[in-house]
Amino acid sequence: MTFAKTWIASLLILASLVLGPLSPTDAVAQATGDATDPDPDAARGNLDLLLRVIEDDASRAALIDELKAAQTTAETPADDQVVETLAEASGQSAPAESLSLSRRIAEITQAVAQDLASGLSAGWEQITRAPAVFDGFSGAETGILLEALQQLGLILVATVAVFLLLRSIGKRIYGRMGARAGESGIIRTVGLFLASGLIDALIVVVAWAIGYAIATFALGNFGQIGIRQTLYLNAFLLVELCKVAVRLILSPSAHNLRPMPVSDGAAKYLSRRLNFMVGLVGYGQLLVVPIINSNVSYSAGRAVSALVALIVVGIAIWLVLRNRKPVADWLERGGRTPEDVVQETRLEQAEQPDPPQPDARTIGTPDPAPRKRGALGVLARHWHWPALLYLLVMLVLVLVQPGDVAFRSLMNSGQVLLVVILGIALSGAMTRVMVSGVQLPERINQRLPLLERRLNTFVPKALFVLRLVIFVAVVAFALNAINLIDLRGWMASQIGVDLTGTLFSVAAVLVVAFGIWVALTSWVDYRLNPEFGSVATAREKTLLSLMRNAATIALVLITLMFVLSEIGLDIAPLLASAGVLGLAIGFGAQKLVQDIITGVFIQLENAMNVGDVVALGSTSGVVERLTIRSVGLRDLTGAYHLIPFSSVDMVTNYVREFGYALCDMGVAYREDIADVKQAMLDAFDQLRSDPEQAANIMGDLEWFGINSFGDSAIVVRARIKCLPGTHWGVGRAYNGVLKEVFDARNIEIPFPHQTIYLGEAKDGTTQPFRIQSDEGAA
Repeated sequence: MTFAKTWIASLLILASLVLGPLSPTDAVAQATGDATDPDPDAARGNLDLLLRVIEDDASRAALIDELKAAQTTAETPADDQVVETLAEASGQSAPAESLSLSRRIAEITQAVAQDLASGLSAGWEQITRAPAVFDGFSGAETGILLEALQQLGLILVATVAVFLLLRSIGKRIYGRMGARAGESGIIRTVGLFLASGLIDALIVVVAWAIGYAIATFALGNFGQIGIRQTLYLNAFLLVELCKVAVRLILSPSAHNLRPMPVSDGAAKYLSRRLNFMVGLVGYGQLLVVPIINSNVSYSAGRAVSALVALIVVGIAIWLVLRNRKPVADWLERGGRTPEDVVQETRLEQAEQPDPPQPDARTIGTPDPAPRKRGALGVLARHWHWPALLYLLVMLVLVLVQPGDVAFRSLMNSGQVLLVVILGIALSGAMTRVMVSGVQLPERINQRLPLLERRLNTFVPKALFVLRLVIFVAVVAFALNAINLIDLRGWMASQIGVDLTGTLFSVAAVLVVAFGIWVALTSWVDYRLNPEFGSVATAREKTLLSLMRNAATIALVLITLMFVLSEIGLDIAPLLASAGVLGLAIGFGAQKLVQDIITGVFIQLENAMNVGDVVALGSTSGVVERLTIRSVGLRDLTGAYHLIPFSSVDMVTNYVREFGYALCDMGVAYREDIADVKQAMLDAFDQLRSDPEQAANIMGDLEWFGINSFGDSAIVVRARIKCLPGTHWGVGRAYNGVLKEVFDARNIEIPFPHQTIYLGEAKDGTTQPFRIQSDEGAA
């Protein structure tokens, strides 16, 4: 390669020396194309000079410097190429041209302006020549088409008759399917929807096959079929299958199978217009144009193709202008039909405490939808302007492009329309799901009462995100169909592969995490449901609630880590920072850490549960709330106490396994203890005879005897073993029965006595009492 570059440089230098060595720039220019045949003697002398220059490093460097200086003064592409070639041949690299920023910007804008001007000029020239596309008509097209129609008359009538007969049978089947779909769930409705599309497509295939059989065995020579008949039958198959797709989406005869959120009248209106346009394009391009091409000329076929495309675009423009207001209203309703608006209004009124009374004049009339604000509202109200702009562009393409290009443009437009309809259908289905909500079977609601509400909280948000994704996908596919972007090339690029892979991975992580969370919370709900399975104890309720909260927090953190890892962020520094932050928080929040650690051990040791009666320090009450950090108590006065676990040094649980009703009874010193014991035993027997109290008593009366000698009474002690939490009530009931038995047996229950001493003199006298009567006399 170096040898070749050196040889080219030598030839150029030789030409410059032969033709005029006074100016290197002129010599190079002449060597590139303007040189004449030199004198042979002069050429041999110059060749010797050239060899000396090449062999001498200093001379060769001086020549290169002179050529670089010439490049600076004469900025021509030829000079640049020569300098670069000579520099490469000598082993040196050519320096980049040092241009100012404003010069570079000027060159860029100059190139853009020139390209734009040339493009506009070429486009305008094509537009001015556009009417010439119809010069291909020779006048013989009508006769050719009438002749072809005569040849195809019998097969056309037979095929259409079979098709209409089968379609009439199919409509009855669609009606029954639609009635069943109105009473079925989502899965069965989807099955009926797919079955209706399969039946409709099967009708087309059967009619096409019968047409082929008639053309092959009944018309013309047995076992042979004409090319025109083949063209018609193939066009019939493709066109009618496209119509099947239109009918499948709009379902004009089955409201309950319609994925497109439009009314019955709109579905029938759109179905008829779209089927007509599909038939016009399909039969025109697949049948009429090939016949004209083979029997008249290709220019006539192109003219027919352009005429068909022009008619279709004109019909589309007329439809947009005619229906711009109804479509705008439909878009402002969010793609909902008037029936959906009426249903939502009735549901909202039913949820109100005092729903307004319906007016006979407004029954069945939906309230006007609120006008959308922002960019979406403006786009919904003026949707026809971008649609008309697109159709005008298509009109220009039809006129200026060849017939096959115009047909491809129309096919791309059909793909765009199909994708838009599918996107609207999916969005409408999601809207109906968001409006009606997720409805689970009653059997599942009984077992998992919170699952439906939980799904209705998250599913609408997920459907909103999915609707946004569908909108972006529809716009991208539409731009790709009209060749504004290369969607396939972008998705095949490294950026597209990485981005789509990341999006799918993140979506999969979020879906799996949501599924795990729903399964975990549903299992906890099932375990806490007292109507199914074993009844959960108080400790199980507390531990399951704490486990659900802890698992939710852990799942959120793990999911966040996975998502950050999938989008390319290095989570190792994040984990290290989290560790350092956790250590700092641990030092700064030792009390909080102590609360959590103490709470964990209290729960593991089953010290108390929700509903227990406990005493924590000087506070006692019923446990109403128990978290990993604190406990909430409600005392007898109704006061609520929130106690952190770090301040709990002892837990007294009054309702664990059993409880004792302790009775310390005081009797007079004069009473016989044996009689007192018998009276207390008899009182216990009387208490046990009460069924309500007997259900709470777990054993016989335990007699302990004399417990203490008081100032006024002898205190005897006994106790009754009771079910946990019932000993207070049993003790109070026993005290009541015991008072009745002591009174009946004249056993004194003493109270404190006080002796009043007034003092006395040495002679034994004391101060007399003065008692005043009611009349005031002493």
